Amino acid sequence: MIRNSGLIALLFIGAGFAFQASADDRHHPQSATAPVAVAATTAALTEGEVRKVDKGAGKVTIKHGPMPKLDMPPMTMAYRVKDKAMLDGLKPGDKIQFDVEGIGGEFAVVRLDKVK
Repeated sequence: MIRNSGLIALLFIGAGFAFQASADDRHHPQSATAPVAVAATTAALTEGEVRKVDKGAGKVTIKHGPMPKLDMPPMTMAYRVKDKAMLDGLKPGDKIQFDVEGIGGEFAVVRLDKVK
């Protein structure tokens, strides 16, 4: 019986330490939230390869992987770009990371970075 009482006491003491540790974390919110914010920003980007650039129409055709935020499978698709200047220096075969948002009833590339 004493052994069980000792075990129960250790469990309560351990639970107290766990509770204290979680209570102390509230005083340092940046350590818990800063990495999540960075991960969310990076997770929004999709990897792809440029297939065609149409500067006149302000479009780029991209073969890309899945886009979880839009529940879109891998495919090749033409996208309008938010700013035609995003197409400067872009050519078929370039590896990119990009982000797409729904603008004016269609998907548009709002961020595009070349991968080196």
